Amino acid sequence: MGIKVSPSPTGRSAETVAAALGVRELHESDLEALLGLYAHLHENDPPPDRANAEAVWREALQNPRIRYFGGYEGDLLVSSCTIVLVPNLTRGCRPYALIENVVTRASSRGKGWGTRLLQEALGFAWANNCYKVMLLTGRKDAATLRFYEGAGFSREGKTGFVARRS
Repeated sequence: MGIKVSPSPTGRSAETVAAALGVRELHESDLEALLGLYAHLHENDPPPDRANAEAVWREALQNPRIRYFGGYEGDLLVSSCTIVLVPNLTRGCRPYALIENVVTRASSRGKGWGTRLLQEALGFAWANNCYKVMLLTGRKDAATLRFYEGAGFSREGKTGFVARRS
């Protein structure tokens, strides 16, 4: 039993999603804006090598299990998140999903962009029969944790661990 990845998180076209929520799936032409937005995620990260970034971006966009969602104020990308569906042999072969790189431009925070993006990402996961969606954050401040809880995530029930290569 394979994963049947839906073409859109909500069954609507990207244009309908954009009109209704100001959120859409990101496309090849959005790379520059996304890299600029990521400066608000990890301010001390050096920018990636352009050729490498373009290759990674093409690879990600060609994978039907990966979606990048972006929120726009006019033509400005102000918020983004990434979701990945993972094939799974447990839970009736239902996949699970991981959300990463949730970021909103500092000047656009508190306006609901992050919540809208997470709703779209969760919609994509549920439309693809995921039995759970996981999200990790390195942030410890109470406001960020409340934000994720308000978007439907729980700190209860699981413990996250991260291994990093030194």
